[in-house]
Amino acid sequence: MGIFQMTFLIFLSINYLESRPISYSGGHTLMHFNDSMKESIYYHYSPIYKFSIGLESIQNKVFSTNETNIRFTYLLNRKNKKLSQRNLYFQSAISTKNNNYVFGMHGDWETRRYFIGFDYKEVKNIIDYTDKHIQLGFAPYLGEYGDLHTWLMVKTKKNSLNNKQITYPVVKFFKGNVLLELGYDKKTDWDIHLMYRF
Repeated sequence: MGIFQMTFLIFLSINYLESRPISYSGGHTLMHFNDSMKESIYYHYSPIYKFSIGLESIQNKVFSTNETNIRFTYLLNRKNKKLSQRNLYFQSAISTKNNNYVFGMHGDWETRRYFIGFDYKEVKNIIDYTDKHIQLGFAPYLGEYGDLHTWLMVKTKKNSLNNKQITYPVVKFFKGNVLLELGYDKKTDWDIHLMYRF
């Protein structure tokens, strides 16, 4: 069993957090990502609620490379209303061993019942490409604080490497400090996002 799978299993056993690329001031976050493009472990620290800085260890499945990126995310805009919240982030990363880098935007709008989010990245690598997705979802029930929360979603992804659009179902759970998002498509296999905030 590899380090990524081991980390995934450990954090599955841990018992509220929202899928935010920045934590509260002084907060730490550990994430695991796995999809058709990469598998990674990412740690970040948020000195203040406006930005986070961290390290990501990546196994790139497309180019068969391993690298470590320094990542920086900045909250450009947040609008809290009585029944909803909107966020817009700038995201970036630079490799520690070559000239590869990433920059883009990430945003979301949500109520307790509905969610819409997007992600757009420009990736400068062996071959430059763009990577983007849109995600729509709803909560089938409204849990109280501390309950297990569930979201049923649809995600559509496209990158300029293969220029194919793929749409598939995703289910998201969060409780306490743990978030787990699972999606599956037979063309791309599993799309997994696991997050633990401390």
